[in-house]
Amino acid sequence: MGGYIMDLTIVALLIVAITALMGVLVNGIGEKVFGGKHKTEFADQSARMQTGWKTVGGKKK
Repeated sequence: MGGYIMDLTIVALLIVAITALMGVLVNGIGEKVFGGKHKTEFADQSARMQTGWKTVGGKKK
C-alpha cells in the first residue's frame, strides 16, 4: 500500500510540474510569435507605474 501511495504522489507531482512548465513555455512562444509590437506592453506599464518607488528588501547596491 505504501508503494502505491508513493507512486501516486510521484505521478501527481510530475503532472503538476509538467503542466506548470508547459504553461510557461507556451506563453513565451505565444508572446514571441503573436505578440507583434505589443510584446512588452504590460511590463512597460508596470515599470512606468513603479518609477520613484523605494526599493524594499534585497541587497543594497
